[in-house]
Amino acid sequence: DETEFRNFIVWLEDQKIRHYKIEDRGNLRNIHSEDWPKSFEKYMKDVNCPFKIQERQETVDWLLGLAVRLEYGDNADKYKDSTPDGAKNADNAAKNAEPLINLDVNNPDFKAGVMALANLLQIQRHDDYLVMLKERLTQDAIAKASQSKEGLPVALEKHILGFDTGDAVINEAAQILRLLHIEELRELQTKINEAIVAVQAIIADPKTDHRLGKVGR
Repeated sequence: DETEFRNFIVWLEDQKIRHYKIEDRGNLRNIHSEDWPKSFEKYMKDVNCPFKIQERQETVDWLLGLAVRLEYGDNADKYKDSTPDGAKNADNAAKNAEPLINLDVNNPDFKAGVMALANLLQIQRHDDYLVMLKERLTQDAIAKASQSKEGLPVALEKHILGFDTGDAVINEAAQILRLLHIEELRELQTKINEAIVAVQAIIADPKTDHRLGKVGR
């Protein structure tokens, strides 16, 4: 909203940045003026903002960063001694870092999520969802995944997933799994081709009798 944006800029200047003297903020405060964009553009130059007036999101981020730096500079002694709330915050940080530690596998939402993911990735379903997970986490599968492979980097945004989960992170994970699945299929196809060539080498070596005009033994 244009009015809210202009009020936001005025609030930042009045309360945090304070680049202009109070008496010099009149043009910026006159948010209903047709000349306000010119006043805002001049203000951006005066505070050395590197972005253009059209780049609003970048400008907002930059001005907020400036405001935070100035706020900290005015209250450095207050903020430099700030510490987390002890063990509680440390525990929360540990939980956030290891979200699978407290995972409840019997939670209905977890079960529904596993089944939904199986459908999206076209993984064969099983009555017991834990068995389905184990089939994908066998020792052989883990050992194979642990083997280092050299290859070219892949730009995920250039590959169409074919469906949308509604979550960007899950979409990216699904793209990776699908590409890995395609790689496995290609390896299988290569082995099939090698087997076909080997069989042909055995059976496709007939003796030729040109006098009879036929091929045979």
